[in-house]
Amino acid sequence: MKFKLSILSSACLAAMLSTSAYAEPGNLVGTLSDSNKQVYFEGAQVKIKELNLTTQTRRDGTFRFNNIEAGNYTLEISYLGAAPIVKTIFIEENKTLKSEFTLTENNTVTEDIVVYGQRAGQAGALNMQRSADSIKSIVSSDAIGQFPDQNVAEALQRLPGLSIERDQGEGRFVGIRGLDPNLNNVTVNGVNIPSPEAGVRSVALDVFPSELVEGLEVSKSVTPDMDADAIGGSVEIKSLSAFDRAGESASVTLQASQNQLRSDTSPKVSASYTNRYSFGNIDDVLGIAAAVSWSDRDFGSDNIESNGDDEVEQRHYKINRERLGTAVNLDYRPDFNNQYYLRTLYSQFSDTEFRQANAFTFAGDDSEIERSSKDRFEEQQIFSISAGAEHQIEQWLLTYQAGYSKSSEDEPEALNYAFKTDGFAISSDLLGQIPQVEQQTGTTKLANYALDEIEYANNQANDKEYSFKFDLAKDLTFLNHPSQIKFGSKYRSREKQQTTQVTFFDGDFDDIDSGMFADTSPEWGLGEFGDGLNKRELRRFFNSQRANLDVAQLDSDIESRGESFINEEDIFAAYVMGKIDIDQLRIVAGFRYEKTQFSTSGHRVELIEDELSDLEQLDVTPWQVERDYDYLLPSVNVRYNISEKLISRFAYTQTISRPKFEESAAFQIIESKTAEDDDGVATTEREASVGNPDLKPFESDNIDFTIEYYPGGIGVLSAGYFYKDISNFVIYADVADQPQWQGFDEVIQPINGDKATLQGIEFSWLKTFENGLLLAANATFSDSEAVTLLDGERFETSLPNQADRVGNLTVGYEDEKWNLRLTMTHKSENLEEIDGDLLLMEDSHQQLDFSSKYYINQNMNLYFNAINITDEPFYNYFSERSRNAQYEEYGRTFELGFTWKM
Repeated sequence: MKFKLSILSSACLAAMLSTSAYAEPGNLVGTLSDSNKQVYFEGAQVKIKELNLTTQTRRDGTFRFNNIEAGNYTLEISYLGAAPIVKTIFIEENKTLKSEFTLTENNTVTEDIVVYGQRAGQAGALNMQRSADSIKSIVSSDAIGQFPDQNVAEALQRLPGLSIERDQGEGRFVGIRGLDPNLNNVTVNGVNIPSPEAGVRSVALDVFPSELVEGLEVSKSVTPDMDADAIGGSVEIKSLSAFDRAGESASVTLQASQNQLRSDTSPKVSASYTNRYSFGNIDDVLGIAAAVSWSDRDFGSDNIESNGDDEVEQRHYKINRERLGTAVNLDYRPDFNNQYYLRTLYSQFSDTEFRQANAFTFAGDDSEIERSSKDRFEEQQIFSISAGAEHQIEQWLLTYQAGYSKSSEDEPEALNYAFKTDGFAISSDLLGQIPQVEQQTGTTKLANYALDEIEYANNQANDKEYSFKFDLAKDLTFLNHPSQIKFGSKYRSREKQQTTQVTFFDGDFDDIDSGMFADTSPEWGLGEFGDGLNKRELRRFFNSQRANLDVAQLDSDIESRGESFINEEDIFAAYVMGKIDIDQLRIVAGFRYEKTQFSTSGHRVELIEDELSDLEQLDVTPWQVERDYDYLLPSVNVRYNISEKLISRFAYTQTISRPKFEESAAFQIIESKTAEDDDGVATTEREASVGNPDLKPFESDNIDFTIEYYPGGIGVLSAGYFYKDISNFVIYADVADQPQWQGFDEVIQPINGDKATLQGIEFSWLKTFENGLLLAANATFSDSEAVTLLDGERFETSLPNQADRVGNLTVGYEDEKWNLRLTMTHKSENLEEIDGDLLLMEDSHQQLDFSSKYYINQNMNLYFNAINITDEPFYNYFSERSRNAQYEEYGRTFELGFTWKM
């Protein structure tokens, strides 16, 4: 396969350097819009029949053919849901023909497509999917507004093979084909987005309000001009551009929502504006687009957790989440051969959480209860800016882009309290999804507890990246077939920093009456909770008494120094790829080379406690590791049009995914304790939690095959098979038996697994009917096998965070006044991690949502959404479903809103 790809690339390169066979060729530049020139159509297939030249319209409706011999030709334009356009064109020597085309000619259904949401959204997405060179799933801007989705993650879950991981009931991370979200690549306007969360690579897509997005594109197979770190896939977020729309446009949305569990009402406001300004010459145009979205949501959850053995914890959450997102984009096009752009995106996500908890430890007469609080404010910010240009220089297309993006997560002045008591009789059988606790009278009163510890923290994470890339492409003819050669390079420089500052106060609490912190019992729907904790009084007491509290300095230092690190990553990439059309066959093939220079710096922190010599000290040693690695990654994507309605695709790609930053960070937290046992013999227990800078990236060989049938109108029926052969996947394990950890009782460290395979099938069906009915269903069935060899023992499991079944079902109806949708999403159970001798499993999740719109007129509508109609909980368990690990309820959410568009 590699040899064949090399031949193709070399041949295309040789043809590129050869003299063109045509004398004084001409060019064609076109635009596809509706009759009013208010809507542009992306993804339409455009073909010059006599030359077998094919291209597709871009997001601004434009298309281009270069290097065409003078003469008469037949131009065919096809767009799902509309009648085809067939025109005769004449190309003159050394001239560029500029033409405008509208779908309304010979067409009676286009107005239904472009005016209202469901048909417009589905038509746009399907046309882009049909014309793509690789295997893609797409959400258009019109489709995003048809679901009750609060952010980008929830909008993506509707696509075939995609699922989401939720936090407090909201979608945050996106998994592709059931794989871990850390195995995806996320870009915004072509710029890689670093993760604001400490230690991870996966981007929590709930920080992006869906109102700022013009389109979402998920590539399940990559081409050489794309980043290689995409074993799961690549997610591209496209923000609004003035050239997405014609002339001036504006929109405003007002919304109120209510969470049933906490009975709170929350506001949301969003707006957008675009316009174009001409400077004399009709082709000299400046476009300005701006969008803003703000929401302030109050909600919560009821939770109960256990360790599967001897502990149960009850938790009550009250949460406020505020989102602010803005985008300002500029596009300047002095003529049809040159384009310049500036893209900006800013997102701020704040999360205020007050958690109250009761933790029960069952040990007979030594049983213990801890009542605790977690009072924290967390703010995440993402800023991205990119500037670039596109130049058509004779037959060469040059594009380049410089980008900067920064993400941060700040957790200032987090305050956690812990109160303890013992001597009370408590018991639980720990059975069922919601384990019940029997407790003696008095355990529910906070006055019967003693203040045990206060934790105060200021934590911060920063992740920033600079990038530059260029691409150079030329259309040519190779062996009498239309072809293209393309090559380019990209450089990325990234720094991830995690800073932890924690102070523990654990003494001089004897004179404190815990009853002073008591509050009314919170509304907790899973059983009896007891006294609540007064958030204001807890904060007031700490602020006034902080100077008088005893600091546990060693415990504070070990966590603060041990959990702080800096990782740096420089990635240089270069690629070459060729494209050729042989009748109905299109082949895109080439190589991508990526070299990574990685460094990490942190500390080896050891807490030494020796009761025999009354010694207690902390040893801190700097630790820094540098390494580099490189990959040469081939890929081939093949598309064969069996007929106008039937398309088959095949892809073979090699991809990688680099480890999480927290996994490869240079840190070691060690605790050594020496004491006499019952026989008077001195013994030392040593435990450690350590990073692994020597982790190798995931490596994967991927095979994809799909077949797509477009029966006419707006609809598709598709089926696909995928296979991934993955090596070096990462798991957490106890490596105390390894030679370098001799003398340790337990050492938890991320290590590379041996090998894993993932294979599955994917089905999708979508159909819109003339009577307004819409039906859509998709399902992905997959299976993984992972083998890890540890200390000579063979462990066989599935891949962590990989779900075997993912699916969506949608029933919709639309006419001139109403737009209705009932949707169901399903994700099957999956393995989270191996916890000792137990498997921690995430249970299946199935959620039902409803959305409706009433069109007052073409510019205004009212909408109502109902989210999580069946009040589906989140549930984790240990090995067996009756063995609770975590059960959490979120309640239903209802939204009522108004939208105006110009």
